[in-house]
Amino acid sequence: MYKVILVDDEPLGRQLIKAFLSEYPEVEIVAECGDGFEGFKAIQEMKPDLIFLDVQMPRLNGFEMLELLDTPPAVVFTTAFDEYAIKAFEAHAIDYLLKPVSKERFGKAFQKWLLQAKDKTIKVPAPVIENNVYEGYQHRVVVKDNGFIKIIPATEINYIEASDDYIKIVTKESSYLKKSTLSHIEQTLDPQHFVRVHRSYLVPVGQLSRIEPYEKESHIAILHCGARVLVSKSGMAKLKAILGW
Repeated sequence: MYKVILVDDEPLGRQLIKAFLSEYPEVEIVAECGDGFEGFKAIQEMKPDLIFLDVQMPRLNGFEMLELLDTPPAVVFTTAFDEYAIKAFEAHAIDYLLKPVSKERFGKAFQKWLLQAKDKTIKVPAPVIENNVYEGYQHRVVVKDNGFIKIIPATEINYIEASDDYIKIVTKESSYLKKSTLSHIEQTLDPQHFVRVHRSYLVPVGQLSRIEPYEKESHIAILHCGARVLVSKSGMAKLKAILGW
C-alpha cells in the first residue's frame, strides 16, 4: 500500500485528486492539508511515498515547504499557474499538473510515478530547491527553529553568513541555521538590497554603517547592528556599483 498526502488550500482541488485516486486500490490517502504548515507536519509524521502539492498557498507556499523537509517524498505539483513549471522540474518533480486537472492527464502522471515506485532500478532524485521560487525575488526566508517554522522578513535580516553546509541568518532577535548555500540564498533575494560582499557574507545594503580599509585590497564593513564583516575586492566593486561611488 502506498501512502499519499494531498497539500492544497482549495478543498475542491483536493476532492478532485481524491476522486481520481479512489480508482487505485494500492493507494491510501493518509492526510489532507490546507496549507504548507499542515503539509510539513503531516509529511514529517506520516512519511508518505507521494504528495500532490499546490504551489500558491497562504502562510507557507509549496516550494518553501519542500525546503524545510530533510528527505522530501516524491512530488506531483498541482497548480493553476504554469509559470512555476520550470522550477518544479528543477526540484525533480514527478510531474506538473495544471488546474483544472483532467482525469486523463492525472492518470498519466500517476502511472509515471507508479512505474518508478515499482521499478527499484529507476532512481528518482529527491526534490532539491536551488532556484528562485517566483518571478522576481523573495521577501522572506523560512527556517526550522527547534521544531517550529520561523518566517523571517528580509527587512529583519542583519546579515547572512556561510557556515559549512548551512547558512547562518542573523537578525536583531536571534540567529538561525538553514541547510542551504550562500549562492542559493543570494539568488532568491533582491540584489539591489542584498550584496555578496565576501564569499562568506551576504549583507543588506541598509545595514551598512561605514566601510574601513583592511588588509591589502580588502575592507571591513561595520553594520548598524554592530557586526564587522569582511569585504573582498569583488565585494567592494559590487557595493560601489550599487551605491554609486
